[in-house]
Amino acid sequence: MRNLTRLSKYLLIMSVVCSTLLHVRVSVGDDEKKADKKDKATAKKKINSERFVRIKKDKNKKSVALETSITRYSKKVGPDELIVDLIGVVHIGEKEYYDKLNKQFEQYDAMLYELVAPEGTRVVKGQKRGGFNPIGGLQNGMKSVLGLQFQLDHIEYSRKNFVHADMSPQEMSDSMTKNDESVAKMFFKAIGSSMAMQGSANGMSDIALMKALISGNKTELRRVMASQMSNMDQAMVMFDGKDGSTIVKHRNTKCFKILDREIAAGKKKLAIFYGAAHLPDMEERLLGDKYKMTAGEQKWLTAWKLR
Repeated sequence: MRNLTRLSKYLLIMSVVCSTLLHVRVSVGDDEKKADKKDKATAKKKINSERFVRIKKDKNKKSVALETSITRYSKKVGPDELIVDLIGVVHIGEKEYYDKLNKQFEQYDAMLYELVAPEGTRVVKGQKRGGFNPIGGLQNGMKSVLGLQFQLDHIEYSRKNFVHADMSPQEMSDSMTKNDESVAKMFFKAIGSSMAMQGSANGMSDIALMKALISGNKTELRRVMASQMSNMDQAMVMFDGKDGSTIVKHRNTKCFKILDREIAAGKKKLAIFYGAAHLPDMEERLLGDKYKMTAGEQKWLTAWKLR
């Protein structure tokens, strides 16, 4: 039974990790009040991570929702204001979550979106995806097990303001090769990361996972999985190659080249719609010396209901 639990855990973790190849990350840390110098650094990392994805809890400390953020950055450019919103997303969520995102997208001059696909690809909402796709299979498996919906089935990518801002499959392959990365290495690192987190207070409990799987209680399984996702930044760090990771750093670089192009074309109100794993690096870029933007208001959307 223990081996079955771990196998289930690896499959669940890999479904999240593999989804980041196309498009997720979050938070970890110890209680800052009890921390020594090392633990305080970990606690600070948790605060920074939870800036973009968080588990909302009620007054009894019970998890009630997995939430993602929309964060605004702005600066004056002559008489005008330049606005860039970072819109974090998890790729499997409630239908209402994607409906609210679709409404949010209407206000922008340019909506830069994430999708590893050939240049010029236009995604049709609900379009059937042909052929065997192991990543899509894992995502659809998670969707069914957790009683949630798949992002590509509900986001309206055909809008005129949508702009593809990601690598092509060939660009990603070339970047991974150059950076000494591979899917196989990620898989074995994911297993190693899962085993390491097993002994952590923040790791997914074998007992909790097995109870949720046996009971068939989708809400309880969501809670267990949301907790694991909130530790996923530990795993993501392990996937760095020689120069950061292709999954996050290098794809962000490509996205910001498209952002520069759209700003140069006169767009004043833009948004970047990417998996939450990408946002800490993107924020660092926007606040840095090149863009010199200021972080402003932030609002939260419920991606998963946890009760």
